[in-house]
This record gives sequence, C-alpha cells and structure tokens, in this order.
Amino acid sequence: MNRIYLDYAATTPVRPSVAAAMQPHLSAHPSNPSSLHAEGRAARAALDDARSAVAQALGVRSREIVFTSSGTEASNLAILGAARARRAQGMHLITAATEHHAVLRAFERLRSEGYSVTVLPVDGEGRLDPATFARAITLQTTFASIMLGNNEVGTLHPIAELAAIAREHEVVFHTDAVAAIGQVPVDVRALGADLLSLSAHKFYGPKGAGALYVREGTSLLPLLVGGAQELGLRAGTENVAGIVGMAEALTVASAELPEAALRLAALRDRLEAGIKERFPAVRINGAGARRLPGTTNVSFPHAQSASLLARLDLDGVAASAGSACAAGALERSHVIAALGVPRWAQEGVVRFSLGTTTAQDEIDEVLRRLPGIVESASGAAIPAGVSF
Repeated sequence: MNRIYLDYAATTPVRPSVAAAMQPHLSAHPSNPSSLHAEGRAARAALDDARSAVAQALGVRSREIVFTSSGTEASNLAILGAARARRAQGMHLITAATEHHAVLRAFERLRSEGYSVTVLPVDGEGRLDPATFARAITLQTTFASIMLGNNEVGTLHPIAELAAIAREHEVVFHTDAVAAIGQVPVDVRALGADLLSLSAHKFYGPKGAGALYVREGTSLLPLLVGGAQELGLRAGTENVAGIVGMAEALTVASAELPEAALRLAALRDRLEAGIKERFPAVRINGAGARRLPGTTNVSFPHAQSASLLARLDLDGVAASAGSACAAGALERSHVIAALGVPRWAQEGVVRFSLGTTTAQDEIDEVLRRLPGIVESASGAAIPAGVSF
C-alpha cells in the first residue's frame, strides 16, 4: 500500500536544491562566521547573502532580519523581548485565543511576571474582528501579537488592518507568519507589522532554522546572552548551513507563488467536496473564512481524533489533529474549542494539509479509503500497538 503524506503543516520535506545549497557548509566549509580567518570570512559572506535573500523575499532591509533556531524562538524573542523592553511604558498585552502555543505560552510567562494579558475571542470560523481588537487597546497597552494564518484551520487574519490600528495607538505589533510563509504572498511592508516570525521547515527548508523580522527602531531585549551575534539580539554561533538552506527554500517558495497556491486550493477543495459528499454531517472548520490554500480541518461526528488518526495511519495516510500530543494521548484542540463549535465537533478532528508533491490521484485515493477508515474508527478504541 502506497503511503500518502497529508501533514505538510507539521513539516515539509527539504527540497533537493535546498539540500544542495546546504551541503558545502556541512562538510567542505564548516567555519564559524565570527572567525577572522579566510574560512570564517567565507562563512560570514554566506550568512550575509542568506540574510539579503530572506530580506528580499519579505520586502525588507537585510539589517532587519535576525536569525533564530526556529519559529518558536523567533516568536518568543518578539513577544518576551518587546514586552519587557517597553515595561516602563505599560504592562497590558493583547493576543487571540487561537494562537500557536509558542505565542500563548510566552504570554503566560509574561502574565506570571505581572503583565496583564487580554486574550481576544474569534468567531465560528476563527476570525478576529478588528473592532474587537481596537476596543481592547488601553492607555497601558504596549504590545500585541496576532498570527497571519492559523496552523490548524488555516484562517487568515486581516493583519494589515490590525497592524494599522496598533500603530495608531503606538502599540508594537507582532505576527506569527510561520504557517503562512510559502502558502500566501507575504509583503511585510504592506502588512505593517513591527515584528514577524517564520520557520524554514514549513516551506521545504531544514529544521533548526528560523528568522524574526524586526522593524528598524523596534526595541527588543534578547532572550539569549553571550556573544554579539545577530546585532546582539541572539547570542550563539549561527547555523550557517541551516540559514543558507532557509534562504534557498524561501527564494524558491516565493518564486512559485501564486501558481502553487492555486493548485493547493484546487486540491483542498476537491478533498473537501469529496468528504462532504461521503459524510454530509461533517463540519469543515474555518470554511467560511479566507484560508491558507493547503489546509483543511474536518470534524467527523461519532468519532475520536486519536482513533481516526490511528486508522488513517494504518491505512497509509499521514494526517494530524492539529493539536499537541501529551502523556500518550491527544489533547483537545484549543483552536477548535475557541470557535465555539458543538462538543462533538471538538472530538473527531482531523487536519489534512497538502504540499508540493500532493497529487490529484492521492486525493482521490484518500477519498476512496476514507469511508472504511471512518466506519472502523467511529466509537472504536485505538488499535493495539498504536500510540500518540
């Protein structure tokens, strides 16, 4: 049985051109970019070229790009760094209920430090109303973070409108663009965000490489201290191979848009139509909103996510519930709960996410296998030998 991978939102395979770009820096040129000798200068040149490429893809200046180890680190640096830097100006912060845990838990850390945090609700499709955001801002508000595209249901927020509101009130604005980069065009200047985070392995680059855009003049306190790397905002020897790979991956992904997005959206729509035809009672979460083209989140009645994912896996389909695994069991998604959907729609959730190698015949094959999978999973326990 051929396996079908529909979990690109979790991670993507490294492109051949990305692996080729990285290879010299893994073997032939393993130099520290802070070294002063010729080998070190070559590594520094590679780092500078990668920074320029990332900046060009995002429409910003090279000096506004800070390299990190991941999207999580980038978002943590943005949130903790900006809030702490402006502590004297005010200690009220804003985010949304459907944010990634990398964002929500950073705000939890700040709450434990005495900050006041407003977590805004979303509607039934996962959308944040800009008017709700504006009403939440007080004279003490100094920072806000709202994601560009949701990693579970795909909902796109009106970041340009939200950032404009923040700017009117002198509130520093961050957007987590980890799920969106590579699926939708991202022009940072047009968005108007002060801070934006991304992660290479979401757009066919390597794991262990991320970046944070920091608008010139935005104050941040570093999380890591030590050397003066990354303009003093992120100490530690840079992952040159990973960063070079990230730059190549972002360059290719940017060049492929919007054709790639149109293809993904067509495949997603085919999958959703086929699911609805076979299971009229399902709920497609976020379907009424503008969404990332490659993500669909489906709630199946009379089923549990863990059983559905186990049966999918046994039948050769890799998918996810879009929620974290803890203590060997799937946690209920905080994102789906925030939509205010019925309890049954929070139980049997499956996220299918498509990518560059997803083919139409794979979508059709998943639809062929799905009725048996759902029937066997409905009301069933997780099969022996399968754990999550």
